[in-house]
Amino acid sequence: MKTLMILFSILFVQTTGICQQQTTKEKVKKQTAIKKPVLKSTLGIFSDSSNAPVEQVKAVLGTTLKVTDINNNPLTVTYYQFLYKRKAVREDEKTGKVIPTTSIVSDYFTTTPLPEKWVKIIREDLVPGEELYFFDIIAKDKNGTPFYAPNLKILIQ
Repeated sequence: MKTLMILFSILFVQTTGICQQQTTKEKVKKQTAIKKPVLKSTLGIFSDSSNAPVEQVKAVLGTTLKVTDINNNPLTVTYYQFLYKRKAVREDEKTGKVIPTTSIVSDYFTTTPLPEKWVKIIREDLVPGEELYFFDIIAKDKNGTPFYAPNLKILIQ
């Protein structure tokens, strides 16, 4: 009798596992692949990699980073990283000479436009030869599906 109960328990566990596997396979088959739309990232009048004069960049710096699809439908930007590559100087410890170099300031953001503190500092310091770089941009469509959007690089003239 005890042996019969053990065999029945083993049979029950195996049957349950087979049923669960079939249910999982059915769920996987029902999910369809989402086609990634062609997206475009813009900041004011700038898109892709752009060269721009200082004054134009200062004017659009506080505007919203936008992502649109090929039909110009907007997506909601939920995350992006921003990098400001600026001109700097360093002093050679041995000679005391000042040597030109660059430094970077970067952070991630979950809202657009950039925070006012960032905009103010960049507007005050922006000079030709510097770069603004928006990257790792994630935007969601109207259904809430997230997509990576193209990076946006602005070179200051």
